[in-house]
Amino acid sequence: MPEFKQPILYSFRRCPYAIRARLALFYARINVEIREIVLREKPKEFLATSPSGTVPSLRLKMTVLDESLDIMKWALGQNDPTNLMEMPEYGFDLISECDGNFKRALDRTKYPNRFPDADPVQSRDEASVFLYKLENTLSPNLFGANMSIADLAILPFVRQFAHIDQVWFYDQDWINLIKWLDSFKQSSEFNKIMTKIHPWQECDSPVMFSDLYWS
Repeated sequence: MPEFKQPILYSFRRCPYAIRARLALFYARINVEIREIVLREKPKEFLATSPSGTVPSLRLKMTVLDESLDIMKWALGQNDPTNLMEMPEYGFDLISECDGNFKRALDRTKYPNRFPDADPVQSRDEASVFLYKLENTLSPNLFGANMSIADLAILPFVRQFAHIDQVWFYDQDWINLIKWLDSFKQSSEFNKIMTKIHPWQECDSPVMFSDLYWS
């Protein structure tokens, strides 16, 4: 294995788990090498790094972080200039609900062919329960004026859900939720970390966060 020089983030641009990890690293101003992975053609070095074979995966000098929330906590534990970690403990409960019941309902709404025993309309209604909980919490973010790690962790999944049927989503009466999501999608931070890069190959020169997002 080549000599370790800097953290390496294996990512996939559209994956909401990978989006939340890139956001945390971006806000924390931590410079890592980013390697875009094609999920149907996973490189051997990535599979040797990631225990689960999923993105995101962050290779550090002494360990590998293979869960997106662990990457977020690690990054903001190193540097948190906008105080994203300052939120009530309830924020982590919301993240757990997002990653659990909401993601389950989201998948069954978005991919009905994968879940033939699930009713996509019923699944959409189940997902909406969580979205209305967010609607009643937002002011304008989950915990007031400032963004938190919970906002960054949940927004990519709300975005994914909204894109299933945008006409239906924007016709609902979750006014705060729509403003929250639209502000996120229009933000410079989100648009920078969504910059397209070529899938990584072993012969490529390193692509660094500092060159891609901060230059």
